[in-house]
Amino acid sequence: MDTRSRAARRLRRAWKVAQIVLLYTALVSVALVTTGPFLWLLSTSLKTVGNVYAFPPQIIPRPVSLDNMIGVWRLLELQKYLLNTIHITAVGLFLTLVVSALAAYPLARMEFPGRNLIFLALVSTLVLPNPAGMIINFLTLQKLRLINTLPAVYLPSIGNAFGIFLLRQTYLSIPAEMEDAARVDGAGELAIWWRVVLPLAKPGIATLAIMNFMGHWNNFLWPLIVLQDPDKYPIATALQYLEGMFQDNFRFVAAGTMFSMVPVLVVFFSMQRYFVSGLAGALKG
Repeated sequence: MDTRSRAARRLRRAWKVAQIVLLYTALVSVALVTTGPFLWLLSTSLKTVGNVYAFPPQIIPRPVSLDNMIGVWRLLELQKYLLNTIHITAVGLFLTLVVSALAAYPLARMEFPGRNLIFLALVSTLVLPNPAGMIINFLTLQKLRLINTLPAVYLPSIGNAFGIFLLRQTYLSIPAEMEDAARVDGAGELAIWWRVVLPLAKPGIATLAIMNFMGHWNNFLWPLIVLQDPDKYPIATALQYLEGMFQDNFRFVAAGTMFSMVPVLVVFFSMQRYFVSGLAGALKG
């Protein structure tokens, strides 16, 4: 019996080890597939002319060269497009967070007639494709004489239905007893929202901030529609000119793409712990 039990334990340990090995092999494979295009672009942007067409392909460029980065920056004046992108992203993100945080609070904590109907109407808009609202948004901006201005890029997205939904769910996950204690102390609804609810909703706000940052930073189609002056383009839209000007020089295209991708990666990795906890809190709420 002892021999059989020891053999069974060894078999179970071997099976657990095999499961761990298979799991990590699958995770590494998925990571390589998903990060492969980024690593290839990064490698290409750091290569010299001859190394781009080398066979077999060089994953790690030898030698490493920054000529492509410097060349794209100087020839296209990328600082101009980066400043446009920073303006659009910063103002659009700020307004989206303010509107979503304020609109979500009464839907989560206040009782008033039609609250559930309003929330249902907001959620139902999430099933609509993004192009469905482009025509009405364009006509509205045209009436307001905002076409070919930077506010035309971010104003239609500040009333974000998903952001209101996400923060409402986050608010619902916060214990109501804390708000009741603040009411007993004489605090009004705005003070409760500012001093009690918002500090506890930081993970949800950070999640919304990350998602909207990526949306504004990588926005391509809408700026192309509402901006007529190419000098006002954000960097994602400006990259189309890069592909047209340097279609035979993929090193420059890769270098310009890296300028667009790096800020998004920095923001995501610096705030990813809030992103995970924010989504978990929203799903629980």
